[in-house]
Amino acid sequence: MFTGIVQGVASIADMTDKTGLRTLTLAFPPHFTTGLEIGASVAVDGVCLTVTALHGDHAAEFDVMQQSLNITTLGSYQLNHRVNVERAARDGAEIGGHPLSGHIDFTAQVAQIRELENNYVIRIAVPPEWLKYIFAKGYIAINGASLTIAEVNKQESWFEVWLIPETLRMTVFADKKAGASLNIEIERSTQVIVDTVQTVLEERLGPLMPALEALLAQQSQSVKDLIA
Repeated sequence: MFTGIVQGVASIADMTDKTGLRTLTLAFPPHFTTGLEIGASVAVDGVCLTVTALHGDHAAEFDVMQQSLNITTLGSYQLNHRVNVERAARDGAEIGGHPLSGHIDFTAQVAQIRELENNYVIRIAVPPEWLKYIFAKGYIAINGASLTIAEVNKQESWFEVWLIPETLRMTVFADKKAGASLNIEIERSTQVIVDTVQTVLEERLGPLMPALEALLAQQSQSVKDLIA
């Protein structure tokens, strides 16, 4: 488990491809690897990876399977690409963000960036099927960083997050431009609640569902709109 509080920025120092597998060597900031062991978990841009080898006190290797390369942004990275990193949470540690699994749900694109005085606003375009889990003031993890959703536009399929200077300093978000892809992990308790409500509605309404869907369609809505 991770807390969503990014502990530093690493860079890809080496990359080796084999059939169905890519090995990444990451160069870490000072002291990040203190106590790190083979088999430990590290979130790399939000993706939970396992340490497979250590190189002194500054670097480590990770094997990334093809499925992870396909469904996250890791498959598009090149040498020297910078990534957010976080060590696995320890028992009793303060959770400054929200609990993360390190399992990415989908990738999304930066639609717009606005730079304001002491604030940095990122608008993110979301595949419509995931919008039901995204609410203003709710949590979301973007490239492994726990962030609060500032605004959601379900008609245009986007949400925004506002970043303070300290977040920009400790993460890779200042590197991102419009069109960049981001790893998104939705907040699990929100997903459970939304999916449970949807299942209960479908089970309780049963035969009435077609009539309800037809009625909502006349108003350009759907049952999913009631939940979201």
